[in-house]
Amino acid sequence: MAKTNATTTSSSSYQSDMGLLLVFFPQHNKFHSTNSQPSPSLKTTYSNNNLILSKAQFTLSICALLFFITLLLFTLSTFEPSISNITPRSKTRILLSQNTASITKRDHLSRMNENVTYHALQKMGTLYRRGTRAMNDLTICHVADEIDEHDFRLFVRLIHRSGLTAKSDVVFLFSSPSISDSFAHVIQQENNVFFSLISLHRELPNSESNFNLSLFYTNKKLEMAETVWGKRIRSNLSKVEEREGELPGIESGGLLLSIGSVLSFDATELDPENSLAGFLDRVPLSLRRWACYPMLLGRVRRNFKHVMLVDVKNMLVLKDPFGSVRNRSPDSVFLFANKNSGKTRSKTQERVNSGVIIGGARGMRHLCNAVVVEIVGAAMQHRKKKSPVSDSVILSQLTRNEFMRKGSNNNVNFITSSESIPEASSLVGRNSGTPTSLLNNAIIERGADNNDISYVIIKKQICSYMDSSVYRDC
Repeated sequence: MAKTNATTTSSSSYQSDMGLLLVFFPQHNKFHSTNSQPSPSLKTTYSNNNLILSKAQFTLSICALLFFITLLLFTLSTFEPSISNITPRSKTRILLSQNTASITKRDHLSRMNENVTYHALQKMGTLYRRGTRAMNDLTICHVADEIDEHDFRLFVRLIHRSGLTAKSDVVFLFSSPSISDSFAHVIQQENNVFFSLISLHRELPNSESNFNLSLFYTNKKLEMAETVWGKRIRSNLSKVEEREGELPGIESGGLLLSIGSVLSFDATELDPENSLAGFLDRVPLSLRRWACYPMLLGRVRRNFKHVMLVDVKNMLVLKDPFGSVRNRSPDSVFLFANKNSGKTRSKTQERVNSGVIIGGARGMRHLCNAVVVEIVGAAMQHRKKKSPVSDSVILSQLTRNEFMRKGSNNNVNFITSSESIPEASSLVGRNSGTPTSLLNNAIIERGADNNDISYVIIKKQICSYMDSSVYRDC
């Protein structure tokens, strides 16, 4: 009886185990079609089922591991990367192909300013270089459509070497976005070369060159006001020592590299309606610029004390020319005589050179507003005659306008120089082409037929010094 019970218990145990296998492996249901005792091959089958079960468990483990790895990667991907060294709204432009196998110390500053551009002001313009501090002077350079890259590069290079950017922000005004884009790489390349030039002269301070590095460094206790251009930096940078190591060129001992911002606008941003188009059949930039200045100067009216307007095509800036107006009233406007004004006394002849105008910020704003009104009036008078309108003639007329001099709200203190801006050809012709005669002047006029003369003479001097190592065209 005991034996019978043991057999029954064993059979029940087998049935219970195989009943569990029926759930997971229904293909073995044939072993339990009846209530009879298991067949002789049951032991082998059970062993195979254990092997299959082990493989299934291994497969499930692999799947679970893959699931958790995927979940971990997805979780990590949701975290924002560190942006301490990346500026928002940046637009990368690869401008210079550098030899990465040999990076020298003097390339450090140029690499820091090479690739990033921003909006300059209220989502307008392009900021190529953000200055180290706020400047009192503003230089606006209008770029004619017909200028070529050769002449534009010479102007930009000389304005860097002149020392003007140590105390002034520089704005380039183009007629259209396409013209602006075509010259953007020149501006950026010359910015980078300028920083390489600074690094070079820091390493060799006693070098022979007309580039004065000391103009760009100051140890004065200046208020570290932030420049108006670009996005504001939300950090406390009021002390020079706190900024050491964060901005290029700041050395121990409180020496600050003082450089202005470099940026550009196009006329479609500052004068989107082309205000003069209804009065003139063709509006060249030499006239349209006067409709752009009021908007630009109005938006930065509290940021600058002095303003200079300069023609890129016809003028070259070799030294800082703001010295003539820095100690004068905010209403003062300094004008240069036209080179032909000495030949005639007629009031209808051009007397004022419209290529360079310097003055206090308030006087320059009033002048720009008045010129726009006068251009409209002149266009109405010349419409029937179909004669061109000249801003030089208009400026000459305004200097004799008593209302402009004594008006209660728009008075301008005109200071007209009896001397004209020298031409490059006249300077080199009298001195057998010596370059010193050119570079001793703050501003020179290229003239109609001597662009090659000025370029050859100036390039010869630049490339005769150690500075040639930073210029690729030397």
